Amino acid sequence: MAKATKAPKLAKAPKALKASKAGEKKGELGNKDYAREMKKLHVELVKLQEWVKHAGLKVIVVFEGRDTAGKGGTIKAITERVSPRTFRVVALPSPTEREKSQMYLQRYLPHFPAAGEVVIFDRSWYNRAGVERVMGFCDEKIVKRFLDMAPKFEKVMVDSGIILLKYWLEVSADEQTKRLSARIDDGRKIWKLSPMDLKSYSKWYDYSRARDDMFKYTHTEWAPWIVADSNDKKRARLNIISDLLSRIPYKDAPHERVKLPKRQKDTKYKEPKHNVVRIKEKF
Repeated sequence: MAKATKAPKLAKAPKALKASKAGEKKGELGNKDYAREMKKLHVELVKLQEWVKHAGLKVIVVFEGRDTAGKGGTIKAITERVSPRTFRVVALPSPTEREKSQMYLQRYLPHFPAAGEVVIFDRSWYNRAGVERVMGFCDEKIVKRFLDMAPKFEKVMVDSGIILLKYWLEVSADEQTKRLSARIDDGRKIWKLSPMDLKSYSKWYDYSRARDDMFKYTHTEWAPWIVADSNDKKRARLNIISDLLSRIPYKDAPHERVKLPKRQKDTKYKEPKHNVVRIKEKF
């Protein structure tokens, strides 16, 4: 199969991530330090949001990675302080029988952004290059056709004015085992542990080969893969948000200074005793 494009070298990771990969062990990032840095980033995300609306930008952010890599937590950190009307998260379920009969990428198109929107895909069309390939849901001929088609499809997206960012969260085998094991005994996380996760866990190197192929054929100048070390969740979130902000040009959107108006006066109004059910306050 001919390559769709000659893959340039992977985009450079943030310095903090490069240092950790070089073997420099970092101390634990305290909750206060994490909260302080995240607050700064949240302020910038709100500025980005207002500029996206003002300038009519169209942004797609794709998050991919192995199970437990931290995609959900990172997306939650990004969207925590912004409007869901501007930042939309798309996490599609398994395709229906009707969707299976469609052109593969067709089910993703209705979720693409209009002007003034940021769409975040918690897993994306790259399911075909990852879980579908490794778990045998499609044959190699279909996978190779996808790997050839995806860069062309993304070139059309970018040429249409969409800003496309693709993040791969990289977690080690030991850290994945630790996180999956923690889910078994945590009532808050047990829902995250599906039979598919357990099957996928046993296929570490099959997923590694699938990831390598995905990078080889779909890392392009117009839509590069951006790799983040996610073994330290807190640092990964800070680094990813900082990187995202650096890749979307934005500035302060014009707006009028907010001032609360005077509240009306009504000396005749008295609060009635409503016939409603009130919660029992336990705390």
